[in-house]
Amino acid sequence: MAERIIMPKAGMAMETGTIIKWLKEVGDKVEYGEPILEIETDKTSMQVEAMNDGYILSKLYEAGAEVPVVTTIGYIGEKGETPPAGDAPAPAAPKADSAQEAAPAPAKSAPAKGGKEYDIVVLGGGPAGYIAAIKAARLGAKTAVVEKSALGGTCLNRGCIPTKTYLKTAEIIHEAMEAKKRGVIFKDLSYTVNMKDVVAEKNGVVKKLVSGVTGLMKSNGIDVYQGEGRIQKDKTIVIDGKERVSAEKVIFAGGSKVSRINIPGIDSPAVMTSDDILDLEELPGKLVVIGGGVVGVEMASAFRAFGSEVTVLEMMDRIVPGMESELSNVLKQSLKAQGIDVRNSVNIEKIEQKGQKAYVYLKEGEPVEADKILLSIGRVPDLSGIEGLDVAVDERGRVKVDDGMKTSLDWMWAPGDSNGRTMLAHAAFNMAEIAAENAMGGHEKYTGKYIPACIYTTPELASVGLKEEDAKKTHDVSIGKFFFAGNGRALASGAGDGFIKVVTDSKTGEILGVHIVGPCAAEMINEACALMTMEITAYEVPTIVHAHPSFSEALMEAVADSIGESMHLPKKR
Repeated sequence: MAERIIMPKAGMAMETGTIIKWLKEVGDKVEYGEPILEIETDKTSMQVEAMNDGYILSKLYEAGAEVPVVTTIGYIGEKGETPPAGDAPAPAAPKADSAQEAAPAPAKSAPAKGGKEYDIVVLGGGPAGYIAAIKAARLGAKTAVVEKSALGGTCLNRGCIPTKTYLKTAEIIHEAMEAKKRGVIFKDLSYTVNMKDVVAEKNGVVKKLVSGVTGLMKSNGIDVYQGEGRIQKDKTIVIDGKERVSAEKVIFAGGSKVSRINIPGIDSPAVMTSDDILDLEELPGKLVVIGGGVVGVEMASAFRAFGSEVTVLEMMDRIVPGMESELSNVLKQSLKAQGIDVRNSVNIEKIEQKGQKAYVYLKEGEPVEADKILLSIGRVPDLSGIEGLDVAVDERGRVKVDDGMKTSLDWMWAPGDSNGRTMLAHAAFNMAEIAAENAMGGHEKYTGKYIPACIYTTPELASVGLKEEDAKKTHDVSIGKFFFAGNGRALASGAGDGFIKVVTDSKTGEILGVHIVGPCAAEMINEACALMTMEITAYEVPTIVHAHPSFSEALMEAVADSIGESMHLPKKR
C-alpha cells in the first residue's frame, strides 16, 4: 500500500517549507531513514527521511515549490504500484510532524448533528484526556476537550502533584531533624506548620501546571469546553445540559472518584476524602487514616511530620498490600519510627461524632479518637459522563475496552481510570496515546507489562514487574538483593535504610521484577523499566557502567547478585 511523503512540521512556527531538491527519483529504491529530499524552512535547511522501505512512486511537487506543512508531496510503495492520482489535500489545521502524520486518518461516518462539529471530542481533561487530545490534534484531527472541573484532572489538582508537594515539605522537616548528626546545630528545633501557607504553596504548584496544560491545548489548536459533559448515542456531547458539540469519534476519559464504604457514621463532618484533606487549613491534633494504601500512608507520613498524631487503620494484614511483603514491612517499621500508630487486620464497626471529636469503633480494642478522619480506601471509575449510554461495563463499574482502548461502541475509546486496568497517571498517558492513535485509524495495543508503581514516603517504595511469589508460579527464579547500607552515596546521604530486590529467570537471565525500598526509588525504577522493556538480561546489566558514587549502583549490584556476580557482596557458594 502506498504511503505518503509529507512536508514535515519542523517547529511550532513553521507553516510552509520549500523543496530545494529531490535526492531520489521516481523508481528509486529507498530504505527507512534514508534521506529522500532537502527542504528549506524560515530557519534552516534539512533533509527529509523515508518513513518506510519501498520505491519512490511519485513526486507531487518539484524543486522550488513552497508547500504547506504536512501536505502530501509524494508517495512510497511497492515496486510497480500505482500511486493515488492527483495531489492529496493539505489538512485544514495541520498539527503533526512527519512521524506522527504517518497514522491513517479516521474513517468518516455519517455526519453528527448538534453544535460545533469535530473529528474527535475528548470527555475529561485529566492525564488520559489531555494527552489523548494532544495526540489526536497532532495526528491531524480537529479536536475538543470537555472538562467539568480543572484541566489536569485528579492527578494534577487533587492527587499526585499536591500530595508530592506536601511530602516535600515533610522531607524538609525530616532533614532539619537529622541535621544535628552532621554538625549543623540549630538554636531551637521546635517548629510549627502554618497549614494556610502549606495549602498556598500547593495551590501555586498546581496553578503553574494547570496553566501549562492550558497552554498545550492552545498551542495544539484544541478547543476546551468548561462544564459537565454527557455523551449521547448520536455522538453529541451535551455540556451542562445546554450546549452541544458533535464528534466523529469520542474518547471517554472520565477519570475516577473517591471510593466510599457503607458504615454507620461515614457521613460525619469529621470524615474527609483524599480530595478534602489537601485543602485543610487547620492542622488536626489527631488524624485517623482509614486505609493503608498509597494515599493513606503518604498522607499519614506528611501530617505526622507537620505535627499531627496519626493512626493508620488497615483491614488487610499489611499496609500497601500491592507491594512486595518485604517492602511493606520496611515501610511499616519506618512509619512506626516516625511515631505513626499502624494497625493491621482491623474491622471498623462505626464512626461516632461527639462534639468536636469523632471516634472510630473497632471490633477489637478501644475506639480511636480523632479530630479528623481521612477515608482513603482507593478510587473507582467515574462514569457520570456516560450515564444512559449503552456501553459495556463490568461488574465492578469499569468500562470494558479491548487492548486498543476501544469500547463496545465502534466510535468510542476509554483510556485511563475509566477502564480500571491500571489506575496510575503514567499508565493513563500511555493508554491515551494508544486510544488517540486508534481513533485515527491505527492499530496500537496496550500491554501494561512494565508499568511502575511508586510510593513517595520516607523511604520511598517502587516496583515493576512480577513479585517473587508470582514469578515462582511460571519461572525458575533467582533472587538478587543489595542493601543501601552497602551503597556509598546512600550512606553519605544518611539514607542507608532499605534495599533493592531483583527477580530473574535463573535459566535465561530475564529480569522479571524489580522492587525497591530506599532513597530515590521512584527515580531508579525507571532504569529498571527501561532494562526490562529493552529485554536486557541480568548477564548484560553488570557491563553497563554506572556513575560512582550513585544510588543507581545498588540496582546494578542487585541485578548482578541474582546471577552471583555482585562485586560488592561476599562471593556466593
